Amino acid sequence: MLDAIRKKLPRIIAIANQKGGVGKTTTAINLAAALVDEGYNVLIVDLDPQGNASTGLGVEAAERELTTYDLLLDDADLADVLRPTSIDGLWITPATTDLSSADIEMVANEKRSFLLHDALRQPAIDRYDLDYILIDCPPSLSLLTVNAMVASHSVLVPLQSEFFALEGLSQLMLTIREVRQSANPDLRIEGVVLTMFDGRNNLSQQVENDARDNLGDLVFRTIIPRNVRVSEAPSYAVPVLEYDPGSKGSHAYRALARELVARSHATTG
Repeated sequence: MLDAIRKKLPRIIAIANQKGGVGKTTTAINLAAALVDEGYNVLIVDLDPQGNASTGLGVEAAERELTTYDLLLDDADLADVLRPTSIDGLWITPATTDLSSADIEMVANEKRSFLLHDALRQPAIDRYDLDYILIDCPPSLSLLTVNAMVASHSVLVPLQSEFFALEGLSQLMLTIREVRQSANPDLRIEGVVLTMFDGRNNLSQQVENDARDNLGDLVFRTIIPRNVRVSEAPSYAVPVLEYDPGSKGSHAYRALARELVARSHATTG
């Protein structure tokens, strides 16, 4: 009911894959920056206890007094948790290792699957005039990830261009289906984005072919290349678009942002 009376709710997208090392956080940071580059206001919700998205956007551990943990479990006001970044139009709710215990602490809460859903629909969010919220999920199909899916309109899946890439994807799709049946019937798959792609590598091309054969139009046309600039940017606590705007990685994330926006508009009309 609350959603219905809002003038505009941001589009909420969970970036999820239970496999680690697939470029999930890298995608969250750089896709967010690329969306800002396109003129949109974006919030990243760091839902990973490792807090890599927070670190990658320059939020030092000592500065994370209130975090996504407080948002979920202590009913903290969104305005107190949300932090600006060095990029105008990009905010983050930071994370710390406190989130590691969140799954256990949420179990006793009868609304355990809806905690993030409700937190992101606080009236305070309206003041930021957000267009997109990207949730950087932990590398597991945990209660935190379920919270992200219940809170979201869609799920974006980064898929590393490596052997066994498609293995485990069926379990993620099953989880999405279960969330759709039980708690969020409107949840859909935004798409699958191939990451760390090396066009010189036959294996990368085989993974792309397999993904497109099995998943069809769910696979984004845009492919994120393996790019040293993308790998270097986090050590400077900035997205690659700021670190090296002319790099292949920057161009790829801008293309992904434009494709995502086009898909969103096609879906919402």
